[in-house]
Amino acid sequence: MNVASLTMSEQDQELLARAEAGISGYLSAERDAGRIAGSYYDDAVAKTVPNLRKWLLASELDGISPNLRDGLRDAIRRERWVELTNAYSRDVAFGTGGIREKMGARRDDVLRLKKEGIHAPIIKGPNTINDVIYLLTSAGVARFGIDRDPPLRKIVIGFDSRVRGADFASLIASLFLAYDYTVYLFDEACMYPSVTYGVPTLGADVGVFISASHNDFRYNGYKLSCQNGSQFDPDERNKLYEQYIRTTTFSHIKTLSVADAPREKLWFLGGEKSSDGRTIQSGEHVGLPLADPLPDAGDLYAGREDRIIDLHTMHMNHTKQFLSNPQVITGAMRPLSIGFSAFNGSGRKAVPRLLSEVGFKNVRRIMKLDALDGMFPAFCSDPGKEQQPDPGDWRAADIAVDAFKEEHGDAWGDVDLIVGTDPDADRCGVIVKVPPHQRVAYAHPGTGEERDYSLLSADEAWTLILWYRLTREIQQHGSIVEAEKKFIVLSHTTTDLLCRLAGKFSLGVVKTWVGFAQLAAATRAVWDLHAGKDTDGLTSGGAFPIYTEGATAANQPRANRTIHSWERMEGAARCVNIAALEQSNGFTILGGPPVDACSMGAGGHVRDKDGTFAAILMAELAQFAKEERVDLIDLLDEKIYLDPEIGLYITHYEPDPLDGEYEGLAGYTKKRSILDKAEDLFANWSKSTVVLGGLTVKSATVYRTGKYDAVNWDGFPDEGYRFFFDDDRLSHLTIRPSGTSNALRFHVQLFGGHPSREVLIEKKATLRATCAEIVSQIKERLGAVS
Repeated sequence: MNVASLTMSEQDQELLARAEAGISGYLSAERDAGRIAGSYYDDAVAKTVPNLRKWLLASELDGISPNLRDGLRDAIRRERWVELTNAYSRDVAFGTGGIREKMGARRDDVLRLKKEGIHAPIIKGPNTINDVIYLLTSAGVARFGIDRDPPLRKIVIGFDSRVRGADFASLIASLFLAYDYTVYLFDEACMYPSVTYGVPTLGADVGVFISASHNDFRYNGYKLSCQNGSQFDPDERNKLYEQYIRTTTFSHIKTLSVADAPREKLWFLGGEKSSDGRTIQSGEHVGLPLADPLPDAGDLYAGREDRIIDLHTMHMNHTKQFLSNPQVITGAMRPLSIGFSAFNGSGRKAVPRLLSEVGFKNVRRIMKLDALDGMFPAFCSDPGKEQQPDPGDWRAADIAVDAFKEEHGDAWGDVDLIVGTDPDADRCGVIVKVPPHQRVAYAHPGTGEERDYSLLSADEAWTLILWYRLTREIQQHGSIVEAEKKFIVLSHTTTDLLCRLAGKFSLGVVKTWVGFAQLAAATRAVWDLHAGKDTDGLTSGGAFPIYTEGATAANQPRANRTIHSWERMEGAARCVNIAALEQSNGFTILGGPPVDACSMGAGGHVRDKDGTFAAILMAELAQFAKEERVDLIDLLDEKIYLDPEIGLYITHYEPDPLDGEYEGLAGYTKKRSILDKAEDLFANWSKSTVVLGGLTVKSATVYRTGKYDAVNWDGFPDEGYRFFFDDDRLSHLTIRPSGTSNALRFHVQLFGGHPSREVLIEKKATLRATCAEIVSQIKERLGAVS
């Protein structure tokens, strides 16, 4: 048939027939090869082509995303069945904080997006991050807010260094403006903690942040915050998704450009100073040339000069209040030398500014990793080897150190530590110098070489920060002030060093499931119990419930959705959080009961993790150590591992795959296959001897909360299988799947007792090697070797 004689609709129908045949053939071949299991095959067959038909034939999309349908037509003609199937076989998963997925399946797609803009004709669908998905999600949020009693009418919108983040943020703002929201819009790339601070500080109702955190360059996302800056509660989040986002259609999309916004409806979050402290003039955009500013921001300022809020300075001043001893910095006899890596993210201005304002004068930025660039050029972007800019990853540490030496070679011998933040600056990593006598215990994870630097794990860093803050309080006041009211909160995969340290000072401990939303929710539950309220399945009246150590059989009831366990939380006195800590490099201080549900905790910081906050506290600790003429690693030995009330705990973390997820539909099958083997090991461990890393499994448990059953399967082990190597259950391996992506996490904790000073370093080296061997062997046993 002559294509020229066909109408557009007829051409699309012919293309759909071609796509149906091609996608069907691809799926059948994958099923026959065993790469896609039957249930995933059936689901993909049922959804892919109908979803593709819906989008390809939706003429209204031409007014929303002008080139989208042309991109689909081109992909069909090019027979890109794999990418089309991945984009249309499901909707993007809605997790605890929002959505996250790939913007483009290939590097060339993302580069095209970067070059041509958010309407570039690349493959877009319901399972990719794109302009239409952002608008559909935002329309769902807007409708949800309007229906609330009272309605939600104010929103803070920010973005980090991801490709086209400023354009996406402006687009999202235009939708909320059309729904008659008052919009507070960051005018340059900002940190996620700036949004979680800005929402309660400005009295806003919702926060939206465009970011994929530390994922590789292909990804972007949509993070949601509620009125107090934390993530939405599970019940409210489920209502938002099920009743609003899932039911939103193309017809709900409407926009009002930022340029045409009524003056009273639009505020810019920039102000007298940009995030690096540079004074700006009226009408001048605060972004530097590499700052990914809003389109035509200078023109947008005209006539709105009094609608600019200097949130950067407000956030900085709030953060500086949490230093335990500012004089240790300003009065230092041996000033600290700091390197800083922004990993091409939005902490590039704020962290150096904050370090400078609190008194650190010798801060060297690593400029190779400083420019805002969502392609993250220092990290591998080769197909199948895409590397993520994660400051808690030893490979990222190597990149930072190599770049520092390249730029500041002569200063390497003098620098004391390098701090790094991820692209949205909510995580902090710390690279420290390793004294020669310690190097055997801190061999490089990839090569086994002994080096003069090491990435300090978050478990170690947070333990030292907590120790320092507690001992400083005792020095100031003679004891922990109102210790009976104070507690820490941490996820169950975070080190027990923190629990033992808290016990030493008679503080309470609450363990939660993984995710900072869980830490914030558990703290709020404690606050509510203190106020005499029943909350989250917990009861008031003085009895904080005991949660046993998971299920011992697959058919046991689901766990509490927030709380894992607790120590010393009896009664209602505990109500002041002095640290919220997570193994995945997240940290904040939540404080005491807030004045209302829309505020930060009394005396607390933001209600989500903050990498800049952690960086400043870590720098203060390092300055203290330098004044005491002790390396941080030796300080950890002396004050933690050799303390008879704490002891030696070594932890190890390893994701699989190392970056991203198992790709495509085959990835779902691989994840399920691995977890089926883990389930079998859990169910049958007692019937034979299971040895990993030379250690015998003594008991096992599984943690199922039901949070992700709907997007996986009934009985999904969302918080993992745990295998214990001792009767006291202090040493264990946890196999934990991601709830919304096709990836696994392996966590090991080994308790080394109370070794003497003479054998401590050797013992650390042995335990670290054993941890790595345990993960290597369990991955091989489960078929999880990437």
